[in-house]
Amino acid sequence: MSTVIERDLVVIGGGPAGLAAAIAAKEAGCEPLLIERDRVLGGILNQCIHDGFGLHRFGEALSGPEYAGRFIARLEELDIPVMRNTIVLSLSGDRRLLVSRLGEISEIRAKAVVLAMGCRERTRGALSIPGHRPSGVWTAGAAQNFVNLENIMPGRNVCILGSGDIGLIMARRMTLEGAKVEAVFELLPWSSGLPRNIRQCLVDYGIPLFLGTTVVDIVGMGRLEGVRVAEVDGERRPVAGTERFVPCDTLLLSVGLIPENELAREAGISLSPVTGGPLVDSDCMTNVPGIFSCGNALHVHDLVDNVSEEAERAGRSAAACAAGKLSAGGTAAAIRPGAGVRYVMPDRVVIPDAPAEKDSLNSLNSLTLAFRVAAPSRDGVTRLSAGGKVLKEEKHPRLHPAEMVWMKLSGAELGELRTIGKPLEVSAS
Repeated sequence: MSTVIERDLVVIGGGPAGLAAAIAAKEAGCEPLLIERDRVLGGILNQCIHDGFGLHRFGEALSGPEYAGRFIARLEELDIPVMRNTIVLSLSGDRRLLVSRLGEISEIRAKAVVLAMGCRERTRGALSIPGHRPSGVWTAGAAQNFVNLENIMPGRNVCILGSGDIGLIMARRMTLEGAKVEAVFELLPWSSGLPRNIRQCLVDYGIPLFLGTTVVDIVGMGRLEGVRVAEVDGERRPVAGTERFVPCDTLLLSVGLIPENELAREAGISLSPVTGGPLVDSDCMTNVPGIFSCGNALHVHDLVDNVSEEAERAGRSAAACAAGKLSAGGTAAAIRPGAGVRYVMPDRVVIPDAPAEKDSLNSLNSLTLAFRVAAPSRDGVTRLSAGGKVLKEEKHPRLHPAEMVWMKLSGAELGELRTIGKPLEVSAS
């Protein structure tokens, strides 16, 4: 018979989001339990040995392990219990978790749960690329793990499909390790990665980037011999007559990330058709009471600094929920993406009718909306509106789908939303 454990709060995932959520919950007076399936904490940060982490939060350019190390040290300082080498097998809507640790099955009953499991990479199977199944085809993250943690080189002549940040970083990493990166191919007419990574990882190393181009065939039986690529039209379909063969022994795929959502789906949580993660309110709570989500398990971020900030809000909200102090009353306003915007997070905000209470996390003094635009532009404008009336407008020198846009609403601006009574819309032009 399985062991039954009672906990106030359970945080699933020991990466940057889970660490920040657990620490924030503990500092808010809760007693969280952190569950991590790996033998060490830190998540994906452990294999990100390049710098650039922590610029916003700490004002320093840290490597991934260094950034994680600061949160792990704080976690240990607060004496937060951690279950490593533990897999969450199931999660119910009433916050019952079935977990497996070193062959032992336990049941955990929690007053609140934070989902912080991160995301996974989209694979070749999701793209349906024609061709055989030779060795040498990897996701960029798997190759990063091989090179940085296992000291294994996946290949010597590399092509990369997709210009996501991990693919760009691996183009540089493979070059530094002595490999020849033939080219990066991107289906879209713009890069999927941050502009700074285009400069630092491709331009600085002379690696060509072909936009509007994709892999249409994988050549090779036992080992990859090369790929056939072709230009695509406005409907992203290969253009006849533009095919060419590029010899290589390794193909890295950097074609998007998907939030880990199996547990969320099992618990009956509503998922966004755009992000693949849960739909949440301004407290990071899903439609299932007591279950919260944050970090890349909610939607894929571009900067880990923002992951930590969002996770802290989720941790404080979950702590208030576990203590019965999360205000349930108020005016709910739906938030929807408008023209030029792919999605907005959160998808609803709850504005309390009563004045802000100290212990109520949805009695917001401020709220930050996170969203991504549909296409890049210069001198862009983002707007928050309701019923055709513009409530807030901000100008940007540059807007890009790879860069998250943040719109902060003050307490006074949130108060004005109470009287509107219409769905909010975020748009960009």
